[in-house]
Amino acid sequence: MRRKTFDTLLTAAGLVVAVILLVAGALLSWGSSFVNTQVHDQLVAQKIFFPPAGSEGLDAKTYPGLQQYGGQQLTTGEQAGAYADQFIAKHLEEIAGGKTYSELSTLSRANPQDTELAGQVQTMFRGETLRGLLLNAYAFGTMGKIAGIAAAVSYVGAALMFLLSILGIVHSRRTAADAVVGGVHERIEPVKA
Repeated sequence: MRRKTFDTLLTAAGLVVAVILLVAGALLSWGSSFVNTQVHDQLVAQKIFFPPAGSEGLDAKTYPGLQQYGGQQLTTGEQAGAYADQFIAKHLEEIAGGKTYSELSTLSRANPQDTELAGQVQTMFRGETLRGLLLNAYAFGTMGKIAGIAAAVSYVGAALMFLLSILGIVHSRRTAADAVVGGVHERIEPVKA
């Protein structure tokens, strides 16, 4: 195969890959923006706030990992995950003594006259539901971040492939018309003094 033909094929393939990476980057950027906007808007609409840092509601000893969020409104997936796993989960543990909703529900069905237990079951159900919804916001927020990172990688890859394709065009123009791939190259002897 002639070297010019080979160079032209590789250059064209590089340009196609660059375009594909550029389109992928654009779609990933759009996905990241969409997810992050949805997570933000849905959390803001719920009007959930962390108690002020150091207050009785957000004691530093009980909630050491939440002090950085003290007094803030939940607006990000990361905040939602922290609130669900560290704040709500702690309260649910205190309500039920470490038992899950399912365990309490089973006990309540076995003791239908126990109204206090029935109240705990309802509280646990509501708390676990809210916790699950916030963890979904956390999961989607994380996917939005990953899509943003993937978009940046796609853009860098597209730029690299575009640059390599330009270098391929330059190389193709410098290659002799009769050169072949894997052919014997003319050996240049060093000049003797």
